[in-house]
Amino acid sequence: MDFGFGPELTALRGEVRRFVDERIVPLEAQIVREDRERRRVTLEGLRREARAAGLYVPHLPESYGGRNLGVLGMCALFREMGRSFVAAAVFNCDAPDQGNMDLLLRHGSEALKAQYLAPLAEGDITSAFCMTEPAPGAGADPSNLRTRAEEAGDEFVINGHKWYSTGGDAARFLIVMARTSPDPRTGATMFVVDREAKGVEHVREIPTMSEPLLAHREAEFRFHDVRVKRDAILGQVGDGFRLAQARLVPARLTHCMRWLGLADRALEMCKEYATTRHSFGKTLVHHQLILKKFADNAAAIHIGNLLTLHCASMLEAGQEREARPYSSMAKNHVAKALCQVLDDAIQIHGGLGFSDDVPFGTWYRAARAARIADGPDEVHDVVVGRDYLRGTLRVLV
Repeated sequence: MDFGFGPELTALRGEVRRFVDERIVPLEAQIVREDRERRRVTLEGLRREARAAGLYVPHLPESYGGRNLGVLGMCALFREMGRSFVAAAVFNCDAPDQGNMDLLLRHGSEALKAQYLAPLAEGDITSAFCMTEPAPGAGADPSNLRTRAEEAGDEFVINGHKWYSTGGDAARFLIVMARTSPDPRTGATMFVVDREAKGVEHVREIPTMSEPLLAHREAEFRFHDVRVKRDAILGQVGDGFRLAQARLVPARLTHCMRWLGLADRALEMCKEYATTRHSFGKTLVHHQLILKKFADNAAAIHIGNLLTLHCASMLEAGQEREARPYSSMAKNHVAKALCQVLDDAIQIHGGLGFSDDVPFGTWYRAARAARIADGPDEVHDVVVGRDYLRGTLRVLV
C-alpha cells in the first residue's frame, strides 16, 4: 500500500495547515462569540480569504470552484481542517453540507444542481439531511423508517417526524428520506424539500450536551402533507437506502479525518504543557504514567490514520461495498480515540484541564456525539464481527 500523497497534494496540505494554524485558530473564540449572536462577520471574512487562496470547497469539481479531490485527497486536507472545530465551515467542507453536495452532484438533476448545488457550493445557502426519527422511527436501524411519501399524480405527499437534522432551522433545503413502499431494500426514496415549503414545521432546536455552534444545531421537524414534484427526487424512486449507504461510508471517513486532526492538536497541546509543568520534582513527561498516556494516544491516532487511509484507498479503487466494514472499523476506533485523547488531555492538565481556560471540556462535549453519530459503536461492532465471520473482511491486507 502506498499512502503517499505526491508533491502537489503534500504542498496543498501544507497550505491548509498553515491557513488553519495562522488564520483560523487565532480567531476561533471570536467566531464562537459572533455565532452566539447569530453573526458571521469573521467567518465570512475567512471564507473570502480561503476562496482567494484556492482552498474553498476543494472536494468539488473545478466547475464548482473546487480541486476535484478524490477521497485520499480529502483525507490529506480534512485532517488539517479538523484541527479547529470551525475550520471546515471556513472552507465550506462542513457536515452536513459536504455530504449533501456529493449527493446532489452524483444523483441530482441538472435543475436541482442549478437551484441548490451551485449556491450551496458558493456558501450562499446551507442544507440539512433528514433521515433520523424519534423512536419508534429510524435511528441506527434505517428499516424502522416511518416518514411516508405517497404518490399523488405528478407529486408526492410527505408526512412524518424527523430529528437530529443538523443545521435544519437555517437550511435553505432539506434532503428528506421517506418510505415509498414496504420493500426492505427499495422501499425508501430521497426528496429535496424546500425549507419554506408549506407543511414543513420546525418543532425546536434539540438541546444537547454540547453548545450549538455554526451549523451544528440539531433540528426537529414535522412534515404535514408536504407536496413535492417528481423532479425533486434524488436518483430514482426506491433508491433511498442505496443512496444513504453510498453517502454514509465516505461521510464516516470525512468525520474520521476531522476527528484525527482535532486529536492530533489536543495531543500537541498536552506535549507543550507536560514538557513545561513541574510536579513532584520533575516535569510531567518524566513521570512514567504520563508517558504511558502519550504512548497510547499517539498509537491510537496513528492506527486511526492508517484505518482511514486504507478505507479511503478502497473507495478510490471503486470498492465501495468491500469498504463498508473497514469504514465501520475506522469510525469506531477514531471516535473512541478522540474521546480518550480529550479525556487524557483533561487529566494531564489537572485543574486547568477541567476549566474553560483550555478548550478540552468544550471539545469533549461535542466529541462525545462521535460514538453515536453515523451509527453507534455497537452497530459498527456488529458489522465488523459479522463480516469477519463471513469471511468478507480480511484483517491482514
